Amino acid sequence: MTRGAAYIGLMSGTSLDGVSACVVRFNDAVTSDQSPVTAFDLLAFVVREYTSEQRARLLRAMQAGTAQEYALLDFELGGWFADAAVAALVESGVPRDEVRAIGSHGQTLWHEPPRATWQFGEAAVIAERLGIDVVSDFRVRDVAAGGQGAPLVPIADALLFSSDHWRALQNIGGIGNVTIVPPSGDLSGVRAFDTGPGVTVIDAVVRTLRTGQSFDQNGAMARAGTSIDSVVADLLLLPYFSAPPPKSTGRELFTSDYVSNLVRLCRARRSGCSDADIVATATALTARSIGDAYRRFMPEPVDEVLVSGGGAKNAALVDMLAAAVAPKRLRRFDEVYFDGEAKEAVAFALLAKLFVDGRAANVPSATGAKGPRILGKLTPGKLT
Repeated sequence: MTRGAAYIGLMSGTSLDGVSACVVRFNDAVTSDQSPVTAFDLLAFVVREYTSEQRARLLRAMQAGTAQEYALLDFELGGWFADAAVAALVESGVPRDEVRAIGSHGQTLWHEPPRATWQFGEAAVIAERLGIDVVSDFRVRDVAAGGQGAPLVPIADALLFSSDHWRALQNIGGIGNVTIVPPSGDLSGVRAFDTGPGVTVIDAVVRTLRTGQSFDQNGAMARAGTSIDSVVADLLLLPYFSAPPPKSTGRELFTSDYVSNLVRLCRARRSGCSDADIVATATALTARSIGDAYRRFMPEPVDEVLVSGGGAKNAALVDMLAAAVAPKRLRRFDEVYFDGEAKEAVAFALLAKLFVDGRAANVPSATGAKGPRILGKLTPGKLT
């Protein structure tokens, strides 16, 4: 087994927690028949959390802004990504000249497939700061090919995290997405789609109800309340939930108006409704939407679900999810591999490798694209 090049993966998701950065060394090449990459080393993982001011600016940019504001924030965000990449590289101890490329997802500002998708965080700033090639803007080619541009992690789920049995890998970031992986990672049988809200609605509800609190730490508020099932049932009537895959979604659907309506419904349905009841209802919405998606759209004989992302740190949500997907066995991704919050950053490191190798990185059965496509755009880091 040869000692392969290292790659840096950068990710900022819809939850707006911060920039996740990892350094990964892939020790086996991806073969011409797309056999699984089983040998890789996660050498470092760091999270550079956004300040409240940075988060507020990103949230504002998703709703309104001037051309000047977008241009300035694009370059500043590139600097924030570069800071995270430097921190991960220092922690890894890997010499800079052993890093072949950086895969940067950027931050999604707008996602409306099949018409358009927009991720920003200027790649030239990252390349200039680190002197390393940057591959970015992964989603646009899939959307241009008629796809959803999401989810993009299925290629990593299949190549890195397959097993000898059918497995579902459920990520719960701001938005929830699932990849259904056949035994041995056979790409012809891989499917994936966004299940709906992850923690984006829960976090927004908490921010609405509690000044200065941005999320429900370990699900404490949800545990103190009781969900209002009739509200969850009404919210699940949103057409997105019954639409068949391939499909993807984002903050464009689960807006501040959506959150306000959830809070209003809770207070109208239950006399003496507490803040904890409302958070419990938002948490139940995420769990129920995932469970319902599995029953509607997962005919495969999946018997195990690995859950990752920030939502996997919410004990109340994990307990609700375990009940919602039963009799499938639910396990945290961390129990089997590594910190699940690093998983998407690792996926974008792999996407950078696939770009460098000239290989397709989308899974058309997951995104609905016309066919396999090489994803990403290259910003050279070295001057010569």
